[in-house]
Amino acid sequence: MENNDILIRLRYALDIKNKDMVEVFKLGGVEVTKEEVLKILTKAKEESEEEEVVEDENHIKCNNKMLESFLNGLITHKRGKQDPKTEQPADKEPVVQQKDHVNNMLLKKLKVALQLTTEDMLDVLHDGGIVVSKGELGAILRKPGHRNYKECGDNFARKFLKGLAVKYRS
Repeated sequence: MENNDILIRLRYALDIKNKDMVEVFKLGGVEVTKEEVLKILTKAKEESEEEEVVEDENHIKCNNKMLESFLNGLITHKRGKQDPKTEQPADKEPVVQQKDHVNNMLLKKLKVALQLTTEDMLDVLHDGGIVVSKGELGAILRKPGHRNYKECGDNFARKFLKGLAVKYRS
């Protein structure tokens, strides 16, 4: 699943206005205008096999760093600014270095931003049409490299975002 698609689905599920999207990006450390947000939230044109990928002036591709910044801004927007502890470094390195871990990071950061318990997340997944055990969810929420870590697939993340839409928009 593309990062732009994740932002589109998340914006719909949580009913975030364009003005709020700009503010959330700003809280995450990325300066964007309302026009740029609209370009981020448009779907890219499907490219055929024969054509090369051409940059579209009506579309901005969202990279992993931008998505992570948005999610960090969402946490700050929903929960408030956190004072850094003295032994904790102020700026951490980005969590996502690979495309593989984007969905795992998405679930972790949404859990924090929306203050969801494990049971709440299981309910959201159930609303999205997927039944998962606590153990499976725990494996997805673990750090990469842990022996029980499980990579979150696109379908799983899609169902979670669908469940959020059911929970927050109904």
